Amino acid sequence: MSKELIETGTIYPIPAAQRYGSARDLFTIWFGGNLMILTVTTGSLTTTVFHLSLLAALCALVAGNLCGGLLMALHAAQGPALGVPQMVQARGQFGTWGAAFITVLVVFMYVGFTASNLVLGSSTLDLLSPTLGHVKTVILIALLCLFPALAGYRALHWAGKLGTVLGAVAIALCGFSFLAAGPTFAQATHFAPSDTLVHFLGAFSIIALWQIAFAPYVSDYSRYLPDTAEGTRKAFIATYAGSCLGAFLPMVVGLVAGIGLTTNGSVIGALASQLGWLTWPVFAAFTLGITGPVGMNVYCGTLSLLSVLQTFLPRYHFGSNWRIGTTLALYGLATWGALFMADGFLQSYLEFMDMLMAIMVPWTAINLVDYYLIHHGSYQVSAFFEPDGGCYGRVNISAMFCFFLSLAAQIPFMSGHLYTGPFARLLHGADLSWVVGLLVTAPVYWLLAKKFSSQTSSHIG
Repeated sequence: MSKELIETGTIYPIPAAQRYGSARDLFTIWFGGNLMILTVTTGSLTTTVFHLSLLAALCALVAGNLCGGLLMALHAAQGPALGVPQMVQARGQFGTWGAAFITVLVVFMYVGFTASNLVLGSSTLDLLSPTLGHVKTVILIALLCLFPALAGYRALHWAGKLGTVLGAVAIALCGFSFLAAGPTFAQATHFAPSDTLVHFLGAFSIIALWQIAFAPYVSDYSRYLPDTAEGTRKAFIATYAGSCLGAFLPMVVGLVAGIGLTTNGSVIGALASQLGWLTWPVFAAFTLGITGPVGMNVYCGTLSLLSVLQTFLPRYHFGSNWRIGTTLALYGLATWGALFMADGFLQSYLEFMDMLMAIMVPWTAINLVDYYLIHHGSYQVSAFFEPDGGCYGRVNISAMFCFFLSLAAQIPFMSGHLYTGPFARLLHGADLSWVVGLLVTAPVYWLLAKKFSSQTSSHIG
C-alpha cells in the first residue's frame, strides 16, 4: 500500500491547499454508497413489515428520501466552510465533552451498520457459493471491504465510483426482470386496505431515518471542497441528489421483492427467485459494490472515535497510524457482530433503526438550528481542539438539556415490539416520536441558544 494512497488528514482541519474534492466525487460517493443490499432490505420494510401496496410504498419512498435527504444535505453544506469531520464540528454545539458523549453513540451506530452490511453481503455471496457457509462468507466480505476503510478518503471515492457502475448495472438488471414479469407493476395504480396512516408513517419514518443516519459523517467528505459559496452550494446539491436518487432506486427493488413476503422471510431469497438467471450477475455486482458503503461506515466511525480520544487527550496528535489501528479494531468488532446477526435479521434491523431515530433526531435538530440560525456558519474552528473547548466550553448545558428533553418527549410516542408508548397506542401504533423530537428540540434550543448567543459570538473571529 503506497504512502500516497493513505489519507493523513484524520480529524484535523483540511488546509486550503489540500481541498481537491469535487461535486462530481460527492455525487458518486453518495449515489454509489447507497446502491447496496442493505438499501434494498430497507426498502423491503415498506411491504414486508408495514404491508403497504406498491403505490403507497412508492409514495413513502419518495417522501422519506426527500425529507430525510434534505436534513442530511444541510449537514453536508457545513463541510466546506469548517473543513473538519461532522462530529468534531458538533463541539461547537455541545462542547467538547458533550460532543464526545453523542459521538460515542454514533460510533456504535456505524459499527451496527457495518455489521448489517457484512451480514447481507455474506448472504448474497452465500447464494452465489452456498458451500462456503456463513462464517467464511462474512470473513470474505470483510476482507473484500477492508482496503478502502484503511486507505481513507481517496480510496473511498474510487470505491464510490465502482459502486456507482456496479450498482447501476444491478438495478438495471432488476428493473428489466421486474418489467418482464409484468403483473407486479399493474398494482402501482391501486391502493390497498392495508395502506393505513399507521403503516405509511412507519414506512416514511424508516426511510427518512435512512438518510438522517448519514448526517453524523456527511461533512467528512464535503470538507475537501473549497471554502467558497459555490463550494457550499455544490456540496449541498451533489449530496442531496446523489443520496436521494442512490437510495430510491434500490429501495424500489426491495419493495417489489418484498411484496407477499412475511416479516421473517428472506428478502434476498425472494429477490433471487424473481431474478431467475439474472441472480448471479446482480448479486455479484452488489457484492463487489459493497466495498464503498462498508468502508465509509468504518472510516467515519473511526474518525468519530478518534475525536472522542482527542477530547480527553487534547495534546496528542492522532495521525494516520492511529486511524489505521482504530479502523482495524472497529472493523473487527463489526465482523464479530456480523457472525451472530443472521437469524431474524429484518426484525432486529427494524428495532436498531427505531433506536437510531431517537438518538439522531435531537442531534440533527440542534446542529442545524445552531449552524444556520444561531451562528450562521461562523465558528472558531481552532477552539474545537483546545483542551477546555475554548469559547464553546466542555459542556453546552442548553444543548444537552434539549437532547435529553427530546429523548423524554419521544418516549410516549414510540412504537415497537419492545415498547409502545401511551400516545402511540392512541394513534393506533403510529410512531411519530421523531416528529415530536424535532418539534420539541428545534424551538426550545433556538430560544435557549439565542439567549446566550451574544456572549458566544463575541469570541468568534
